[in-house]
Amino acid sequence: MVNKSEIEQRIVVAKQAVQAETALMHREFGRARSVIKHDGTKVTPVDIAISEHLMAAIAQAFPSDQFFSEELAPTAEPVPVTSRFCWVCDPIDGTNNYANGIAHCAISLALLEHGKPVYGVIYDLARRTLIHGGPGFGVWDGENQVRSRPEGPDRHSLIGFHSPVEKIYADEGRRVIENFKIRGLGSSTLHLAYVAVGLLDGVVEHNNKIWDIAASCALVEESGAEIHYFAAPPFPMKEFSLKSARVQYVTGSKAMVAKLREILGR
Repeated sequence: MVNKSEIEQRIVVAKQAVQAETALMHREFGRARSVIKHDGTKVTPVDIAISEHLMAAIAQAFPSDQFFSEELAPTAEPVPVTSRFCWVCDPIDGTNNYANGIAHCAISLALLEHGKPVYGVIYDLARRTLIHGGPGFGVWDGENQVRSRPEGPDRHSLIGFHSPVEKIYADEGRRVIENFKIRGLGSSTLHLAYVAVGLLDGVVEHNNKIWDIAASCALVEESGAEIHYFAAPPFPMKEFSLKSARVQYVTGSKAMVAKLREILGR
């Protein structure tokens, strides 16, 4: 059974820790120099600094909790999840945008209990807004409690969509573009969070990692939206690995998810 008070204690620390990093994030926005990592993605010194600061804040408050980050995995090999509570961090989701001065990027910090997301804290740099929430706690966009859009799909629906990395999904991408209005923000965290807070109607995603979506996934169920994975669900997370498989999914209202699955043919 979920002990709400233990989660509430962690929510307070998580929100404070993320908010403490926003000044650094804004100060270096568009200025931080990026380098290419071993996996072909970019990283800046700000990514590393935010990871270190968040890890230190969590370790000080909850030393028995595990902390996992895209930038601070202790080993290239999978690390088993052994603690009741663990944290999954993406210090800057949308590093390409961040380094180039494009404002769609976010700090993403997820709290997991027994490997399942129970709360997410996301700082949306573009709107200077803290998005947070989880099952039983509501979903908050700044000071406002919000819900996802309940409307069914139509040609005016806004779908968060990044071009698929692999050409085998190009036809699926074409069908999405033909049926909906597309928003490709360059941040998977924000795509999914924007569904939860009612800014987007749905998401089609071919190329996420667990750290891209852990915090936002905590928001989706509570918001009234649904998420359908095209392979085994990534949660409960049993291990953390930088080499983990891509997570592919669609999300939105029940009717939207059904329509997206129909369009994609799976």
